[in-house]
Amino acid sequence: MSRLRRIANLFSRSRIEHEIDAELLSHIQLRIDDNLAAGMSPEDARRDALLRFGNRAVIKESAVGMDAALILDSIWSDIAYACRQFVKNPGFAITAILVLALGICASVAIFAFVDAVLIRPLPYANPSRLVGLYESTPLGPRFHLSYLDYLDWKQMNHVFADLEGFDNNPAALHTPDGAQSVDTAEIGAGFFRMLGIAPILGRDFRSGEDTMDAPRTVILSYSAWQKRFGGRQDILGQTVTLDDTASVVVGVLPQGFQFAPAGAAEFWMPMHHSLKPDDRGGHGMTAFARLKDGVSFETASANMSAIAARLAKQYPDADEGRGATVVPLTEIVIGSLRPTLLLLLCGAALLLLIACVNVSGLLLVRFQSRQREISVRGALGATPARLIRQFATEAIVLTTAGTSLGLASGFATIRLLRQLVPRNMLEAMPYLNGPGLNPHVLLFAIAIALASAALLSLIAVLRAPLSNLRPGLTENGRGVASTVWRHLGANLVILELCTATILLVAAGLLTKSFYKLLHTDLGLEPGHLAALRMWAPTTVSKDPQIVALGRRVISEVSRLPGVQSVALAHQIPIADVARGATTFQIVGRPHNANNDVNGRWVSAGFFNTIQARLASGRWFSETDDASHPHVAIINQALAQKYFPGEDAVGKLISFDDSQPHTQIVGVVENLREGSLDSNVQPAIYTPFDQTPDPGFYVVVRTAQPPQAILTSLEDTIHRIDRNILILSTETMEDRIGNLQSTWLHRSSAWLVGGFAAIALLLVVVGLYGVIAYSVSQRTREIGVRMALGARRSTVYRLILTEAGRLIAIGIGAGLAGAIAAAMLMSKLLYGTRPWDGITLAAVAIILAASAALASFIPARRASRVQPIEALRSE
Repeated sequence: MSRLRRIANLFSRSRIEHEIDAELLSHIQLRIDDNLAAGMSPEDARRDALLRFGNRAVIKESAVGMDAALILDSIWSDIAYACRQFVKNPGFAITAILVLALGICASVAIFAFVDAVLIRPLPYANPSRLVGLYESTPLGPRFHLSYLDYLDWKQMNHVFADLEGFDNNPAALHTPDGAQSVDTAEIGAGFFRMLGIAPILGRDFRSGEDTMDAPRTVILSYSAWQKRFGGRQDILGQTVTLDDTASVVVGVLPQGFQFAPAGAAEFWMPMHHSLKPDDRGGHGMTAFARLKDGVSFETASANMSAIAARLAKQYPDADEGRGATVVPLTEIVIGSLRPTLLLLLCGAALLLLIACVNVSGLLLVRFQSRQREISVRGALGATPARLIRQFATEAIVLTTAGTSLGLASGFATIRLLRQLVPRNMLEAMPYLNGPGLNPHVLLFAIAIALASAALLSLIAVLRAPLSNLRPGLTENGRGVASTVWRHLGANLVILELCTATILLVAAGLLTKSFYKLLHTDLGLEPGHLAALRMWAPTTVSKDPQIVALGRRVISEVSRLPGVQSVALAHQIPIADVARGATTFQIVGRPHNANNDVNGRWVSAGFFNTIQARLASGRWFSETDDASHPHVAIINQALAQKYFPGEDAVGKLISFDDSQPHTQIVGVVENLREGSLDSNVQPAIYTPFDQTPDPGFYVVVRTAQPPQAILTSLEDTIHRIDRNILILSTETMEDRIGNLQSTWLHRSSAWLVGGFAAIALLLVVVGLYGVIAYSVSQRTREIGVRMALGARRSTVYRLILTEAGRLIAIGIGAGLAGAIAAAMLMSKLLYGTRPWDGITLAAVAIILAASAALASFIPARRASRVQPIEALRSE
């Protein structure tokens, strides 16, 4: 008890001590006055009074403790009384707790992801100073740079304390069981020091270990150390063979280390590029840097743009038209998640608001039934503050129960949402593994719990008859029911309808946007398509060998049961980012270094396999090989941009002055090379046999569901050569569904749609409850009206007109707010306008019909009231 007293004293000690001091001094002064009246001198009188009362500090401390104990006992009584009230009304208590838990669960779950992605800093030293560096081209602002440009950027800049190269690719790890595909990352020697990361075992790369002549070394990720080497402490100094190159293990990274651009890289190696000193056209890497102290992001961007312009003038053949893009690392890591997460958080907040308003309505209805109780307690001496504290305690108990249940269900929801993230996205965005009930999330839950408790407690402050107790004693509280309905209850209904309208419109727009995204013209038929990505063994490196391997793959796969056609492609359509840019020149026209387009190498049967559509000209044939003139097929976007108003078929283009000219033999209708919501870029397709590459896709069209052939497809490739690396297998439909852009649109539509459905249910239930209670309080009035000759239709009209006015105001205000909200989320919409008339009308009709149904049931009950029974009940 003494500990509880001290806790209570923290809140009320100053006031209590002041009152006790005043009381003690008054008693001492009275004793002094008595002593003076008895004839004592003033000094003796004061001394005697002080001695009789003893140590004032001890007396004061004892009184403070007793007062604190009384306060705690009073609070405990309030809590016990609130619990008894809820036990007597289990329907009300369970409904209120579940509604609150629903709103808190949604808010906590979404905030956990917001915290993991947007709030928590990246796990590097001073991450706000880290940036990513790219080259910009006419195709976009973020493209790979060449190794020689990277070296120049590193030497010529004066804004970065560190600048390190980065690239990630699959590699062949040679094991006793054969070659295995592993993810690797090639980095500058100072990369980990730039991030502020140190190995937990062994050492970091030394300066100079990223040069071409340096010994080959490698650092393992923690997962690779555990999974592939059993966590052996003697791993340092061991040799691993990656792509026929032996590398010595020199370190192991910390367990929690992650770098989103590297995905699930297991082996980290210094950058060893074998590019020729004069080859500036091989663009295949990026770079990351740390800003110097005092250097702003804008200054760094201007400096890099100046360097890019200087290199463009110095090397026009390779760099003309190329600029520099500086992007904060947080932006690279987060990508397009920020607007989506903020949208979901706003949706969850609106749902929480509706939940609180709904519970407020329930409390309001319940409060009106307790008018007599409040008046009796006030008449027996309860002060206004005491009454307010009682009802505030009840609100706090409700909120505490709802928050506890909401946190428990929120934890389960977080785990469920995390499992719904595609595996490839988790590898690219490892921070999505982090959401949980950490201190940030718990503080957020406490904050919204306190806000909810304050909102619910406000009902007691606004509606308690603290100054006039007579109506509650004489009229049993019924006289004020209509007033409550027309004021606070009506306002709550309007607020609920307005909020629900915003959520429903947002859900409708996102659903329509997602539908249009899935039904956008891909330029191909994705059904019954399977794809396997492979990398030829290092023993197959020359062009004739790669062509021969490709032909054998097509021959062997074609024999599989159910296979209709097989083709090869360096890159296949539909990806988060379109890769493989190339530059070309139109023969006979002035040189233009800005002719950057997507370059694709495909086999003769590729377009027929994916069922693309030919706009003009012809497809590739089996004779389009290295022994015949070079040919190309372009897409309509390229034809419209570079050959407007003329026939592109027959035109000559050139990729390199050292190679013969290439003739355009066909124009294909646009294929979606990037994400579904990105603009179609110009693209050139060349025959695989004329431009072979060791890494390519095997594309198969099947008669049966494509999932059934994936295993046999892998087995067939391994039978050809067990050293072929199989990087991935997937169906085209899965490829579309697992795109980051598709997942974000789908998740937004589903989650906001779920919030909207719950909001609609809560609004209907809340509206029904408030109107039903209002009707019950007007039973006598309705009975009198019907006794005086009012028809049932008149009663219907009385109730529905009043409810209809509220419905119209709520939906009207909600539509205005929904349009404003949709304008803010317009970047998340695909092919859908924020003011889409069909969606707005549909939402208004659905919500109005649901609200009207909720109002009709109480109106029907009111019309069946028997006048005699209504008057007798009074």
